[in-house]
Amino acid sequence: MASVSFRNISKHYTSDEGVIKGVDFDINDGEFIVFVGPSGCGKSTLLRMVAGLEDITGGEIFIDNVRANDLHASKRGVAMVFQSYALYPHMTVRQNMGFALKMANAPKTEILARVNKAADILQITHLLDRKPKALSGGQRQRVAIGRAIVRQPKVFLFDEPLSNLDASLRQNMRIELSKLHHELGTTMIYVTHDQVEAMTLADRIVVFNAGVVQQIGTPLDLYDNPANQFVAGFLGAPKMNFLQGRLVGNQSAMMTLPGGQHLHAAVDAAQGRAGDAVTLGIRPEHVKLTADNDAHAILAHIVLVEHLGDQILAYIRIAGLDSELCMKLLGHSSQLRYGDTLHIALPHEHCMLFDDTGNAFQRIRQTH
Repeated sequence: MASVSFRNISKHYTSDEGVIKGVDFDINDGEFIVFVGPSGCGKSTLLRMVAGLEDITGGEIFIDNVRANDLHASKRGVAMVFQSYALYPHMTVRQNMGFALKMANAPKTEILARVNKAADILQITHLLDRKPKALSGGQRQRVAIGRAIVRQPKVFLFDEPLSNLDASLRQNMRIELSKLHHELGTTMIYVTHDQVEAMTLADRIVVFNAGVVQQIGTPLDLYDNPANQFVAGFLGAPKMNFLQGRLVGNQSAMMTLPGGQHLHAAVDAAQGRAGDAVTLGIRPEHVKLTADNDAHAILAHIVLVEHLGDQILAYIRIAGLDSELCMKLLGHSSQLRYGDTLHIALPHEHCMLFDDTGNAFQRIRQTH
């Protein structure tokens, strides 16, 4: 096991375009860290820099407190699992998993013991004599992970390893990866653009956008207290609802919508000024149905209803607004239909507010 530290890391492919821009943070020994962000944000590039597959333009990377910038990839004590399985088709599973040890001239008895142990952990012992063409996609990915395990690395690196699997297999493999981390206790860095994978696997998440770290924190902290509108919109499925409006006053976290409705948010509005353009954010599960005589009721109508078994997603539109809101309701009710008029409430304690640069206003903690 080992810690990994980034010190002002940058990466440029041309003189005027930075792919990674001043990344600076630490990964603790034994931690499961997930890099998440949209395609092209730099997360895989940073992972490849840890592996030694990409040169570092600026800054330093430390692995187990040793400066790794100039270390050959084979000397860094890391093992990488790629998006493609990259298995040798003419070799058996056993041979694929033990190949790196064979090339390192490890004793045959040691290779056999490590391969058998990894196969037992991944529950693929019965597949050891098969060749890759006789395996399913999920089984091939287990073999690729097993190939990394037998090397007994200080750090595991995963580059979108589940993206080639179907939805059911992805879910199963997420569970297996989480179990694997608990069993091995090894530092793991995992790259994905799938926020569900990030939320379910990570001890901490690092959110990237355009080569810049937007926020680092536990899944629930990032979900409940996003630092900016990008993080708020990226994490969560369905994603957060956003409403454009104007701040009523800098001593009151009240905003007005184009249709004239007033909304409150439990945030400190002192950083803003009356008339400032702001964005209110609220997650679908916090949009509530309410009675028409509720003082805070907002009139809306339904434009789409999705029945998902244990929950309903209703897409609604407020008069005077072009954007739609998503409302998540638990249960099997079929009473909501396209075109229906209803009254909703946006509880102030669940509302977030973002300024015109996308930064979040500080939330006011509720006391009970």
